[in-house]
Amino acid sequence: MKIKVCGFTQAENARQAALLGIDAIGLVFFDKSPRNVEVETAVNIVNSLPPFVNRVGLFVNSEPDFIDEVLCEVPLDTLQFHGNESPGDCEQYGMPYIKALRVNKHTDIIKKATEYSKASGILLDAFNENAYGGTGESFDWSLANVDIDLPIILAGGLSHITVLEAIMQVNPYAVDVSSGVESSKGVKDIDKIKQFIHQVRQ
Repeated sequence: MKIKVCGFTQAENARQAALLGIDAIGLVFFDKSPRNVEVETAVNIVNSLPPFVNRVGLFVNSEPDFIDEVLCEVPLDTLQFHGNESPGDCEQYGMPYIKALRVNKHTDIIKKATEYSKASGILLDAFNENAYGGTGESFDWSLANVDIDLPIILAGGLSHITVLEAIMQVNPYAVDVSSGVESSKGVKDIDKIKQFIHQVRQ
C-alpha cells in the first residue's frame, strides 16, 4: 500500500521522511493553509529528496497562471486539486492529477469518480465547511466502501493509532497523512512517521 505524507515546509524534514521509504510527499500551495510553501522553499524541498519519491503539489481553486508559475519552477510529478475545480480545470496541465473530495453522507463518490474519470486517483477526505484538508478530522469510513474504477486514496484524521482500522475498513490503494504525524503544523515528527509506516506495512 502506498503512503503519502503531505504538508512539508522544511527540506531536511522532508528528506528524512522520504528516506524512511514513503512513496510521495505533498507540498501545499494555498496561502490560507498553515502548511503553505513559497516556490523557493518548495524547490529546496524537492531538490533534497532521494529518487523515486513522487512529488505532489496541492492546489485549492488556484488561478491557472499561478499553477503554471509553480510548474515552471518546481519539478512536480502529480497535481492534487482540493477545491471546486472542474475536470477541465484539472486536465489542462497535461499532468497526472488527483481530485480530492470532502466526504459526508451527501457525497456521491461514484458520480464524482465518473466525472473525474481521467484522474489518476480520487482522494477521500473529511468534509469541513471551513477548511480544505489538514484538519485532523476523520469521516465515516463506511462511506468510502464504493466500487469505482479509480484508485482510492484515503485521508482525514489518519495517524499511527487509526490507520490500521481505516485500512481494514476501506482497503484503499493509498493512505495520505498530514496532521497525524506532526510535532507542529508543517513540521513532521519522524518517529510518528516511522510508527505510521509500521502500521501500514503490517
